[in-house]
Amino acid sequence: MPALHALANPARFLKIARPLTPVLVWTGLALIAVGCWAGLTRTPPDYLQGETVRIMYIHVPAAWLGLAGWSGIAGSSIALLVWRHPLAAIAARAFAVPGMVFAGLCLLTGSIWGRPTWGTWWQWDGRLTSMLLLFFIYAGYIALARADAERGGDGRVPAVFGIAGTVLLPIIRYSVVWWNSLHQGASIGLTQSSIDETILWPLRLTVAGFTLLFMGVVMMRMRTLLARARSEARLRRMARG
Repeated sequence: MPALHALANPARFLKIARPLTPVLVWTGLALIAVGCWAGLTRTPPDYLQGETVRIMYIHVPAAWLGLAGWSGIAGSSIALLVWRHPLAAIAARAFAVPGMVFAGLCLLTGSIWGRPTWGTWWQWDGRLTSMLLLFFIYAGYIALARADAERGGDGRVPAVFGIAGTVLLPIIRYSVVWWNSLHQGASIGLTQSSIDETILWPLRLTVAGFTLLFMGVVMMRMRTLLARARSEARLRRMARG
């Protein structure tokens, strides 16, 4: 908590974010490149799914970051409502667009993976349907946050929406357990995995790479939103003067 409050000062946050952003972005891109190269050229095909399993190196990080993005919105929304953190509303808005992009990428790669595996591009099962709902909820949050900012709101209405949307996260996570589904069950846990190590190891690189890239993009967006807010405040002062 002391570190969280220390970053509440925009100037202090920018002092850290400016040098850290390119480090996160370029390190993430390097890990993604190495992981994708290794996944395409240094791993064997799956004994059941063949070469199509290689889309996992994009699909799994996209799914993880689609969920993580909304978790970031929810955490920032709580910080805004409970502690009135000055950067919380900006952080929530910064999480929204990259989170939506990764949720969409998860749906796209899942459909491409599902066509040869299931014989269909789409199946209205629990996992796919709940992920699609999350994508649309991202779109709703982005529109609501933009409207709130344009009317000079304090961010509390989007924050309530951001917290309410977390109901989808456990549904997405446990949907393959609660309902019969074409989607395979959880293959990777905190301590073990059912995926063979000869196929799994590049996934660690792409997950780490996409996560660092995601964090870099969020910081980049926070810097942009802060600069825009400062510019608008300066224009308002000039108009009053």
